[in-house]
Amino acid sequence: MKLLRVGNLGKEKPAALDKEGKIRDLSDHINDFTPETLSLEVLSKLEQIDLSKLPELSNKDRIGSCIARPGNFYAIGLNYKAHAEETNANAPSEPIVFNKSIYSIVGPNDDVVIPKDSNQLDHEVEIALVIGKKGKYIKESEAQDYVLGYCICNDVSERDWQKNRGGQWVKGKSGDTFGPLGPYLVTKNEIKDIFNINLTLDLNGKRRQTGNTGLMIFNFNVLISHLSEFLTLMPGDLITTGTPAGVGLGMNPPDFLKPGDEMLLKVDHMGEQRNKIIKE
Repeated sequence: MKLLRVGNLGKEKPAALDKEGKIRDLSDHINDFTPETLSLEVLSKLEQIDLSKLPELSNKDRIGSCIARPGNFYAIGLNYKAHAEETNANAPSEPIVFNKSIYSIVGPNDDVVIPKDSNQLDHEVEIALVIGKKGKYIKESEAQDYVLGYCICNDVSERDWQKNRGGQWVKGKSGDTFGPLGPYLVTKNEIKDIFNINLTLDLNGKRRQTGNTGLMIFNFNVLISHLSEFLTLMPGDLITTGTPAGVGLGMNPPDFLKPGDEMLLKVDHMGEQRNKIIKE
């Protein structure tokens, strides 16, 4: 299934795409896509619904983030070798883990706001995974049993705050619009090979980032297993898994986002995001 949330901010309805690409209202079957409802058990029930019989929603309505209020928003740093090299960092020997604030999450086409004291805002096209059941000490071979689905995430980053304001990446990763998510939460059965997925980001019509999940240093299963060594993963938890090369920080000279810039992110099977950069 391709699950999404449609409507004005704070009034989104849970929905799904039918076989014809029409948006169907799921609000009679589920209140929202939250940690309380996002589970593999609930998904199995939704998959039994004949979407063609549900009310159709307008494709002109705003699309919200595909998840509301996840309990945790984990992120992985430097997970593509070329990205580590372009930022003058060594490729990590084990996953670099940090947090993004859940309040950084916005819709896939919402504006990204440059905070008033920011001058090094940057883009990072990524694939995020959503956990579907509680897990601890998960084996790599069983990791996909805990995945509900995947979606696009732009891990928007303020590089000065990330690198020069005390050593905690969360400062540069958690601005109010630093986590565009969606448009769809694509259930894992919709994706034949998650280890061969292309992802791109264009800035003002010019290609900036190109990558493939086959180039990840630590693949999805490794990340799930690794995180579960240290913490319990819960339904609805979000893990965004790293970005390929081509960020503004890696250019010579660095080229950061400016008001009026427009980003286009695309990922195989997961749709696209379009964001405009505005000043706070």
